[in-house]
Amino acid sequence: MSFYELSKVERVKLVEKISKELLAEINSSKFNKTISYFSDEDTYIRKSAYLSIGRIYFSENNLQKKIVKLLDFLLKEEDFKIRQTTINAAGEIGKMEFGIVKYFFDTGLFDAHHSVRNAVIGSVKKMGEVNPKPVLEWAKAYLHHPDKEIRREICHGIELRGRTHPLDILPLLKELQYDKTLRVSKTLVHVLGQIAYKKGCLEIVVEHLKTWENKQLVQDALEEIIDVHNRYKDFAIKTQEQAIQYIAQHYPQN
Repeated sequence: MSFYELSKVERVKLVEKISKELLAEINSSKFNKTISYFSDEDTYIRKSAYLSIGRIYFSENNLQKKIVKLLDFLLKEEDFKIRQTTINAAGEIGKMEFGIVKYFFDTGLFDAHHSVRNAVIGSVKKMGEVNPKPVLEWAKAYLHHPDKEIRREICHGIELRGRTHPLDILPLLKELQYDKTLRVSKTLVHVLGQIAYKKGCLEIVVEHLKTWENKQLVQDALEEIIDVHNRYKDFAIKTQEQAIQYIAQHYPQN
């Protein structure tokens, strides 16, 4: 029976059980159940495990070194699900203490399996939202990496911070404006669109785009921003027509 086939009461009990068993194994340095939870086929079992690791790390100061050592061990496991869950667990720690887990993201970015690399993107998003300074400094170092997928993943990973603090990431995005890889430039345009429909962000994005030199990419971004205001009309602050009018007034086309 999968996690969400259980009743709410049963799910709460299962989460408590997972947490207790993980804590016991961290104390005993025997990790059979830990490996079982980290490799479970059910995404939500794995999520319960990595969330529990984060909670234990911050509630049991005396176990922090053991937990980091455990995660280092698990990152070398053959099962990609274990490595994916490990990156997500490191992301929970990185929300407050990024320096301790930076190594996991330096490693996970180059993992052979896309699920692990996607976990890096997801973790960068959640860490960058609440602990932006060290996470964005780390991301900046990869903006011009020779591997196009690394550049794309970093661009995607910093998106969430931009939805509330666009000026934190717009200078980083600007560095990618002349990227020659279509997959990267499409992700860049996508991220600009995802930022611009949030409250107070259209104005900041449009103003910043005035400083960009790649006018074709800017045009693509403005078209995406207008389209996003229609695709996400139930969530966008402005209507599509309002977005069109604002752009016409503040970024007039030649």
